This record gives sequence, structure tokens and C-alpha cells, in this order.
Amino acid sequence: MTGTWVNVLAIVAGGVAGLTLRRGIPPPTQGWLKLVLAVLTVYFGLRLTWVSLSGSVGSHLLQVILVMVALGLGRVTGRLLRLQEGSNAAGRYARERMESALRTGGRAPWTDGFVVCTALYCVAPLAFLGPVAEALGRDSTPLFLKAAMDGLATMGFVKIWGPGVMLAALPVLAFQGTLTLLLLWAEPGLTAVRAAEAVSATCGLLVFCVALLILEVRRIEVTGYLPSLAWAALLAWWLGWGGA
Repeated sequence: MTGTWVNVLAIVAGGVAGLTLRRGIPPPTQGWLKLVLAVLTVYFGLRLTWVSLSGSVGSHLLQVILVMVALGLGRVTGRLLRLQEGSNAAGRYARERMESALRTGGRAPWTDGFVVCTALYCVAPLAFLGPVAEALGRDSTPLFLKAAMDGLATMGFVKIWGPGVMLAALPVLAFQGTLTLLLLWAEPGLTAVRAAEAVSATCGLLVFCVALLILEVRRIEVTGYLPSLAWAALLAWWLGWGGA
């Protein structure tokens, strides 16, 4: 749970920094930070996928095909479950609350900020992908990247709603921590049938897609692909992990 604890500390640190610093981060610096975070997300996402592959070249090919099939099935499942619609609704709610707070000149109740931050931090794709990578891939980097994003966001939110937004660290700890512990409990069984590697490989590609969202290059509905993780585990158990 190292990544989740770092995420919690980053939210608190971002809030303290936002209250302490008179000025926010200048736009040019924000652009550079966004670029750095995107590049790191690309690298660590693809690395997670690569280290999850094993065996011969032929096995690698079969494993990649399995991941692609899992992504396709996951996308269909995500549409049926309307996962992206739910995520978009949370984003719209957060945007409306923020606009309302700005119109009132910062006199909005701090509870609005707490709810907005909780929704944004717990519905973000990395809130799901990070615990998967940490528990099954032994890689906390996606959660470290999320921690940086959440910390920077809190620096801005705390100027709108006050220090109460830092309490959003508690739901983040509860949600991501519970998910990580559940996956750690299931990890031995998943590893026994090579499903953990399949899930990690799929997770890595989805983390890579998050970089495209950061750079606003393409609007990929990453949340809608989250069922791919379950499909990857099921296909690996049923078909084997590429003969490896």
C-alpha cells in the first residue's frame, strides 16, 4: 500500500502548499509539469506491460493478442455497464460545483470541495489501475504519478474551498487501500493460473492511455475499458497465458 500512502500524503502536502503559497503555479510551469507527467506515464505504463510478458517471441505475440481481445471485450462490457457515463457525470458535477464556488467568490461551503475532490480522486482511472499495478505487478509507480496529479490539483482546490478539501485524502485511503488489499488477497490464486501477469499487462496499456488524457491528445474513455482487467484474468485462466 506504499503508493496509496504516498497519494494520501501528496494530497495533504498539496493542500498545505496551496495555503502557504500566495500565488499558484504559473501556466508555463503547469504545461511543463503536465508534459513530464505524461511522458512518465507513457514510460511506466509500457514498462508494466513489457515486464508482464514472458516466454518466447511466439508466446509474446499470443499474450499481446490475448490482451487486445480482453480490451475489446472490456470495452463492450464497459458500454453495457455505462461506466464512462458515470465517470463523466462525476466530472460534470465537479465542474459545476467549481464554477458555482468561483461565482460566489470563494464563499462556497467546504463540504462542496470535499465532495468534489473525493469524486475526482476516487473516480479517476488511476484510482483503479494504480492498486492493480501495485498489488499484481509490484509496481507503485502509477500511484506515485496519481499522487503528483492529486497533489497539484489540491493546491488549486484549497484556494477555492479552504483546508477542508484535504480531508478527501481519507476516502482515497479507504478506497484505494481496500482495493489493494483485496487484490493482494487474490494475488496467489491469480498467479497460480498466470492471470496476474495478464491483468498487469492489460493494466499497463490502460495506464499508457491515461497519458493521452493528460496531454489532451485524444479523448480515450479509459474508465469504459476497466472491465478489460477482469476479462484478461478470465481469458488467461481459460486459454493460458500465451503458452508461457
